[in-house]
Amino acid sequence: QVQLVESGGGLVQAGGSLRLSCAASGRTFSNYQMRWFRQAPGKEREFVAAITWTGGSTYYADSVKGRFTISKDNAKNTVYLQMNSLKPEDTAVYYCAARSTVTLNDYWGQGTQVTVSS
Repeated sequence: QVQLVESGGGLVQAGGSLRLSCAASGRTFSNYQMRWFRQAPGKEREFVAAITWTGGSTYYADSVKGRFTISKDNAKNTVYLQMNSLKPEDTAVYYCAARSTVTLNDYWGQGTQVTVSS
């Protein structure tokens, strides 16, 4: 069973930085794309960034390009989201997700709150 556990959220001032972590377990993730999504109050969940487990190709939403960096540590089965130059509009619950590139099944973590004060 796939388990994704996020951590690293918190309260930060605008212009600050946070690093989110997503610890993945339950299977080998070589055929998965790891993703970060976020959902602000009253808004739909939106894509933030993604990385392929094999190869490490990365993808970003335009709203975070140049400020956020997604990375992974294969040895620790952990995906990271480094968030710099944070803005109040980045305030949201951030979710880690894993999508199988074979079955297209999605698995989700429980989310971690990020609050950026102005």
